[in-house]
Amino acid sequence: MEDTDKYIEAIQAARMYYYQNMTTEAIAHELNMSRSTVSRLLSFARQKGLVDIRIIDPNEHPQQLEQKIMRHFKIKRVQVVPVPNIVGEAEWLERVAQHTASYLNSIFDSNMILGIAWGTTMSAVSRHLLPKTTHDAQIVQLNGAGNTQTMGIEYASEIIMRLAQNYQAAAHLFPVPTYFDYPETKKALWEEGSIRRILNLQQRTDLLLYSIGAVNAGIPSHVYSGGYLEKKDYAELMKEHIAGDIATVFFRDDGSFGGIPINERASGPNLELFKKKYGVCVVSGLAKVKGLFAALTGSLMKELIVDEPTARQLVDNYIPI
Repeated sequence: MEDTDKYIEAIQAARMYYYQNMTTEAIAHELNMSRSTVSRLLSFARQKGLVDIRIIDPNEHPQQLEQKIMRHFKIKRVQVVPVPNIVGEAEWLERVAQHTASYLNSIFDSNMILGIAWGTTMSAVSRHLLPKTTHDAQIVQLNGAGNTQTMGIEYASEIIMRLAQNYQAAAHLFPVPTYFDYPETKKALWEEGSIRRILNLQQRTDLLLYSIGAVNAGIPSHVYSGGYLEKKDYAELMKEHIAGDIATVFFRDDGSFGGIPINERASGPNLELFKKKYGVCVVSGLAKVKGLFAALTGSLMKELIVDEPTARQLVDNYIPI
């Protein structure tokens, strides 16, 4: 093994061992090598100074990606989750979800209101939650989940209830359609007292947790795979140069979201809420890079959690050298 190759494999093994708490046996299986080889790589990493609280990659480690994204988009914080390319996007999502679930305990506490935009990524996060008791905390659903095929309540409510139970918080579900047939119907329902109570809670949130939906994602966003959109809706999205959605409200390639007809029928909040509030956006998967760039350009998040391959493609495609 040449020195360069040994450095690369030692860094990869160290990331798995120290960042992801994987056993040497699990690392050996994933890298297709023996446990003794893994042990030697970890020892080599320590001897060469590659491990010192954080992992030092002489080429481009996650901290460098974080700094580039933060500087370019003027975002408050970026967390790049190390993942190996070879394990595939499903595993990337699980590791990002696990990281997010752990981090959430450090930023969500008693007397806070957390707004959740349901979806594939938030479902994954909810499966990795670490129990924490809070007092007078509240979890509020940001967008409706019904469509023409199903009310979708079970899927969305499961996510909200997992979070509420995990934090011993009050749960506030939003039992309305994801998209109304007519803007007038939405406008009338928004005047109902029970709906206005939820809308008020959304405006009072202390923290937002959400992802970006992408129609062509490797792991499809639930709004695209669950029958929430019709053929005419997709035609409209193409016409408007849509890059993605947040809480089922769409935005364009440049991050703008005004004047998009389907948003007048969407149950999710106006995206001005995500510009105003402290929001943590969780993204995993290369197909979401375009949408992520647009959302960052439009200042639709304060903080980003993203897997390493997706972060690297964002930097390579959109940030000048």
